[in-house]
Amino acid sequence: MKREIKKQLKGDEFVSIFTRIVDHFDSWRQEALIGLAIAVGLALLVGGLFFLRGSQTRSSSASLGQILDLRSGLEKTPGNAARLEALSKKGKFAKVAATQLASYWIEQGDLNKAASALAGLKESPKDFFYYQAKDLAAQIAILKGDIDGGLKILQAIEDAKPKEFALDAVLFHKAEALEKKGDRAAALALFKKIQTDYAQSYFGYDAGLRAGKLEAGK
Repeated sequence: MKREIKKQLKGDEFVSIFTRIVDHFDSWRQEALIGLAIAVGLALLVGGLFFLRGSQTRSSSASLGQILDLRSGLEKTPGNAARLEALSKKGKFAKVAATQLASYWIEQGDLNKAASALAGLKESPKDFFYYQAKDLAAQIAILKGDIDGGLKILQAIEDAKPKEFALDAVLFHKAEALEKKGDRAAALALFKKIQTDYAQSYFGYDAGLRAGKLEAGK
């Protein structure tokens, strides 16, 4: 199964970053890491394509392409992590490089290095990639056991009401954190709000399922 999935995904430049995360793990934490890494890759795909559609510049395309190439080749050439780290400290797409480097360390199960990759990001511009990095930093904090720290980051994103980033994802992660913290009532209320306010989105649908499970006491 694993070999067949990898073969199907191999030829796609954007999806190739997912070929390393089809292994099966036996714990919730490891499954969460897989899901998180996949979400990061999908977010880069959507955000990157949106940005390029607006900019239509060769330099932007080349920069994003370089980051994607480095990211997709990290399994075979882990030494390229240093090059990706260098790109995360300068240039228009520094946040993209940092986020992708963090997702690589998540795949490797090293949450400390993942958090370090996102540390020190510039606060401007507050674009899609900025909020993507912040959302990922919050999820990493939660996975490390710092639920309150993660909730604080998510709340800051929510308060900012960014037009560049979908709040349904942020609110969903917040609801998950509240549930994990043991505040089932607050989590249930938020899942229901997401279900109502974002009925046509993936997170709206999933929030409905999670709300149903919480109401059923599962």
